[in-house]
Amino acid sequence: MKKIVSLLVAAAMCMGLCGILGSCNNQNVIYVYNWGQYLSRGEEEGEMDILAEFEAETGIKVVYRTFDHNEGMYAQLKAGASKYDLVIPSDYMIAKMIEEDMLEKIDYENIPNYKNIMEDFKGLEYDPTGEYSVPYTWGTVGLIYNTKMVTEPVDSWEMLWNEKYDGKILMFNNPRDAFGIAEKKLGYSQNTSDETELRACAEELKKQAPLTQYVMDEIFDKMINGDAAIAPYYAGDYLTMKDENPDLAFVIPKEGTNRFVDAMCIPKGAQNKAGAEAFINFLLDPEIGLANTEYLGYSTPNQAVYELLDDEVKNDGVSYPSQEILEKCESFVNLPSDANALMQDLWIEVKGNK
Repeated sequence: MKKIVSLLVAAAMCMGLCGILGSCNNQNVIYVYNWGQYLSRGEEEGEMDILAEFEAETGIKVVYRTFDHNEGMYAQLKAGASKYDLVIPSDYMIAKMIEEDMLEKIDYENIPNYKNIMEDFKGLEYDPTGEYSVPYTWGTVGLIYNTKMVTEPVDSWEMLWNEKYDGKILMFNNPRDAFGIAEKKLGYSQNTSDETELRACAEELKKQAPLTQYVMDEIFDKMINGDAAIAPYYAGDYLTMKDENPDLAFVIPKEGTNRFVDAMCIPKGAQNKAGAEAFINFLLDPEIGLANTEYLGYSTPNQAVYELLDDEVKNDGVSYPSQEILEKCESFVNLPSDANALMQDLWIEVKGNK
C-alpha cells in the first residue's frame, strides 16, 4: 500500500528492446507492477537491493513499475495495454480479479518457500482455494498525526472532520478507502452494500471535503515535512515516517479500521510465468524476506521471517497490534457490482463538494 512517490525503475537494456512494457517474450525478463517503494532497493546504506540480488542469482532481469492505488492498477490490467508477469494488489481487488478471470493459477511446485507462509494467511476469503495469490505483507490503517500541531487526544475517525484543522487534514483520494473510514465513523461495516448506508457515508464525506486535501502517496512527504496535521495512512509507513519526523504519532481509532493483506499474483497471459514464480519464491526466502520486511515496516505473513524479527518490533503495537485491536478490524471484500457502481457515482459527488 504503500510507501511514497511512484517511480519507474527498469533495466534500460530491456526497455530499449521491448519499450516500457511491450510484448517482449524474453524468458530472461519479468515485468513487475507493485505499489510505490514497496520493495527494498538498497537506496540507503545497509539496505538490500532485492532486484539486483534476484538478477544476480537467477540471471532474470526485472522491469519494475509502480502504482499508487488498487483501482489504478486494475484499470491498467483491464485495459490490456500493458503486460505484467507479477502484480501485488490488495485482498478485495484480488477477489475481483479472480472473479473476472484476470489471474493465472500459481504452480506451487515452483515455490518451495511457500512453506514459510503462516497458516492464518492461507485460504482467506479473497482467495479461498489459495490458487491465485501468495501473501506479501499485511497491516492496518490508522491515524497519523503531528503532536506539535494536534495537542488534544486522538482516538477517533472524528478527527478527520475537525474544523480546527481546516486545510491541514489529508484524506485518501480513492473511494474504497474514503468510504471505509466514513463507514467506521458511522458504525457500519466497511463492506456494506446497503444503498442507504452508502448514501449516508457520502453525506459525511461531503461535509469533510472542504476541510481536506485529497492525496495518496503524497501523505508521506506532507506529514514528514509538517505540511499537514493529521492523515489516515498505513501502520508500516508510519514507522518509516517517524524515523524522519519524531513528532509523528499513530493510533488505530476506537471505531475500528481496515486490516489488509497485499499478495503476489500472476496476471492472465503473463509471458514469463515461471520467472514470476521464481521471483515469488525468492521474496519468501527468510534472509530476503527479513531485509524486505525491515525496510518496509509492514507486518509479515512469513513465519520464518517473523521469527528473525527483533522482539522490539514484534511488541511495538503498531506492526503487530493486540488481539483486542484486531478484533475491531475488517478486511475489505469485493463488493457487488451495483454497490461498486453506486460508490463510484457518490464519490464523484463528494469530490464535487470540495
